[in-house]
Amino acid sequence: MQALPVGKGELRRQGARVAILAFGSMLKPALEAAEELNATVANMRFVKPLDESLVQQLASQHELLVTVEEGAVMGGAGSAVAECLAAARLATPVLHLGLPDRFIDHGDASLLLASVGLDKAGLLAAAGRHRGS
Repeated sequence: MQALPVGKGELRRQGARVAILAFGSMLKPALEAAEELNATVANMRFVKPLDESLVQQLASQHELLVTVEEGAVMGGAGSAVAECLAAARLATPVLHLGLPDRFIDHGDASLLLASVGLDKAGLLAAAGRHRGS
């Protein structure tokens, strides 16, 4: 076992055009979707402190960043990424995926995540819609 360096993410997969920034439990579906999208995947590990250098590096190397979290989108990890990009004056588009700002029923976690698009199929659909626009 090794201690995680605080505030440092890790690249888990190298791809092209799209980078998925996965926070927490969303790493597995991000890696699964990335195989079909040929996307880069970063395991961000921390929101505070955010790995700003990794975010800026990914933004400069990709056409689209996709943040994915099992938390509310509003005021969540994706918002921190957007603030980081704005502060660095980087204009890379960001697609924020996470829980909607409404009550989520209780039940089987995998079914509930799928119902709000936070599974492999949901990530593929969201990225496909965004890339097609």
